[in-house]
Amino acid sequence: MEPKEYQIKALNRVKQYLDLLYQWREKAISNPGLKINFPLNAWDEIDSRYRPYSSRKDGLGRPLPCFCLKIPTGGGKTFLAVKSIDLINTVYRKKQTGLVLWIVPSTQIYNQTIRGLRNRDHPYRQHLDIASGGRTLIREKTDLFSPLDVSENLVVLMLMLPSANRKTKEVLRMFKDSGSFAEFFPAEDDLEANTKLLEKIPNLDTFEKESRFWGKQVKTSLGNTLRMLNPVIILDEGHKAYSETAQETLQGFNPSIIVELSATPPDKSNKLVDVTGIELNREEMIKFDLHIFNKANPDWKETILEAHNHLEMLKGKAREHHANTGKYIRPICLIQVERTGKEQRGKKFIHAEDVREHLINIVGLQPEEVAVKTSEKDELKEVDDIGGLMSENCRIRYIITKQALQEGWDCAFAYVLAILTRPGSKTALTQLVGRILRQPFAKKTGLKELDESYVFCYQQEGAELLEEIRKGFRGEGLGDLQGRILMDDESTGQEHEEVSAQVREKFTKASDQIILPVFAIRDGSDWRKVNYDMDIASQIPWDRADLSKLDALNLSMLEEKDVEQVATLSEDQREVIKLRQSELLKAGALHLDSVFLARHLLDIVPNPWIAYEFGKTILNKLLTHFDQKIVINNFVFIIEEMRKHLAVQKDILAEKVFRDMISRDKMHFLVIANKLGYKFPRRKKTAAPYLTKKTAASLERTLFDPVSADDFNETEKQVAWYLDDQNKLLFWYRNIPKQDYGVQGWRSHRVYADFIFTDTANGNGFNRVFVVETKGLHLKDSERTEYTRKLFNLCNEQAQETTLTELGLKLSAKQISFLVIAEDEWQNRFNALFS
Repeated sequence: MEPKEYQIKALNRVKQYLDLLYQWREKAISNPGLKINFPLNAWDEIDSRYRPYSSRKDGLGRPLPCFCLKIPTGGGKTFLAVKSIDLINTVYRKKQTGLVLWIVPSTQIYNQTIRGLRNRDHPYRQHLDIASGGRTLIREKTDLFSPLDVSENLVVLMLMLPSANRKTKEVLRMFKDSGSFAEFFPAEDDLEANTKLLEKIPNLDTFEKESRFWGKQVKTSLGNTLRMLNPVIILDEGHKAYSETAQETLQGFNPSIIVELSATPPDKSNKLVDVTGIELNREEMIKFDLHIFNKANPDWKETILEAHNHLEMLKGKAREHHANTGKYIRPICLIQVERTGKEQRGKKFIHAEDVREHLINIVGLQPEEVAVKTSEKDELKEVDDIGGLMSENCRIRYIITKQALQEGWDCAFAYVLAILTRPGSKTALTQLVGRILRQPFAKKTGLKELDESYVFCYQQEGAELLEEIRKGFRGEGLGDLQGRILMDDESTGQEHEEVSAQVREKFTKASDQIILPVFAIRDGSDWRKVNYDMDIASQIPWDRADLSKLDALNLSMLEEKDVEQVATLSEDQREVIKLRQSELLKAGALHLDSVFLARHLLDIVPNPWIAYEFGKTILNKLLTHFDQKIVINNFVFIIEEMRKHLAVQKDILAEKVFRDMISRDKMHFLVIANKLGYKFPRRKKTAAPYLTKKTAASLERTLFDPVSADDFNETEKQVAWYLDDQNKLLFWYRNIPKQDYGVQGWRSHRVYADFIFTDTANGNGFNRVFVVETKGLHLKDSERTEYTRKLFNLCNEQAQETTLTELGLKLSAKQISFLVIAEDEWQNRFNALFS
């Protein structure tokens, strides 16, 4: 599961904060008299310029680190949560074992999350296993775990939010006394030990008041166990836990850190990461644009027919896509009705069973193609046994619901939402919109119809409907994409078409002359664009990988021993439970497993046999230098070092494959008229708000008019304003990632520059074309930036050797320059270009 660009950026930011958090915590421990608020101090170093920090304290009054990952629907929040656990353990806690309390707000999200975490073949679980060295235990509230489990494993305890919000019920099982967790506590009759434990952790629940003969006796409950173990808390849908009661409960667990996941965090949250809808769309995570068809006909059956016809069209496109790529997609329509209850049928409301009968008897669907999902009836459960909704064995194409899919439900095959609620109905549709936005397999198909989503409704007030949809977008954390809602409104006789920007007339001739080169492979007597998987990855000579550095790994000589937790208390207030070391080495908790190792190399070395041989070879060589016990204790470290080293080797070997093909004349950087190369489109979709100059005047030198402000970050806006003021510039173009000109190099992802612009010559002519990538200061010296520089340097070399008149392209040769420019140097570099 290769992370997306925005996910890499998010995790780098989390790591940066955790580094600072660790440093400031150590200072606080070394200087207890200063009472350092270490989470605040760490935040001030990383983010004080933009957002103030909202300080929290745990149940013992100690500073509590808490940060939020703002991730829109479809952004991979569970993946980021799992990777954050790894970073917290590695960078901040400096240990791989312990307790993670994973809290979710609904049954739907609970089932979906725990299913992924328990499946050892799922990427979520695989990343957890890497974090724990293969020692991951997934537990529910009713499951037991022991002190030994927590000391030897990473225990992930799943919990529902209502259960965490203690005051919602008088008595909760998790706060009841239970003999199941007695191992964590002193003996009931050990008054001194109970007293000392309460002195260290005074917020533990007890049976007796101080005045009674035995004094306060600690309950051996799950709730108290959590308070003693200082868990890492992952709080899904964190914005739902901001009531005073919920916050008191969470902080009362005495966590070591809280990570909130939310698409719409409140102002009080400490937003460390803020992922936008535009970033998701660029990374092909969501189906956009969203089209809304508001039918004038008052009959809901006509709306169903329109939705059905559209789904049939999508079905044909999906078959075409499957034939060309082998990727299976079965477009699904969600239908929102007004009533679902058994006793509610026949009361002038649109009922789920009325719609089912219409689909089967009139539209002509098979019964197995229609499912109803309500609080009483969940026919989707029946498909779990055959692999779920995305399985090729599943036949469901229509899902009828009222509100049961609003939270946590996820199926990327859902393309169409049919709203059958009558005009003025209060049935919420805002959250249902988010259910049709996720892009199958997080990759655009290249077929416009399968890369967008659709809503059908009837006789709705256009303005009110649009505002409801916009509310839905904001609720999914996609507020920045509201301008990408395209509405066809029959009820008012007005058709709201997407805004189509055109090339300015004065730039038409010049832009038509520009065809930007691509790396192409000689295929017999013809040429085609280079394909990474087919032409690069498959040709990597893994037998030439240099593994010598791994032979000389420096392993830790510490031998881990069994840890037995006893009721005796430590004098160290931070330790709480004293650990007694046994003389026996750890047995069976972790062992050398070449298959396990190979599984964690497959995203780098896709051939499992080669990955297995690499792992086996390195383990055998290390065993010639170190005792087996030492190698076992360093197994996780070995896996991580192998991953890092093989990623570097893959890059080196892939670059050599790439350059060798150029030197052997098998690959060229070229254009072929009407076949290869990138040409500017004549028109393209855009949406308000539109970018203007700082003075609010209209832009003058943009290739298209208008351009959307949503396509620019702050640095890019500064560059755009600068370019638009240059008299020696003919026109400039904002190159959109995943849509426009991209250069395929020796890595899997294409490099998309930010800007393409030309100088001016002879009125409306030009001599030079510049392809420019801007990098923020935090990325200036990053490894990915260095790759872009190397690739662009190669492009410059090849562009000089290959003229645009080659291979029959009858155009005058122009100079093309590829540049990577950092945020702190762009103006100086541009001044030199235009001087």
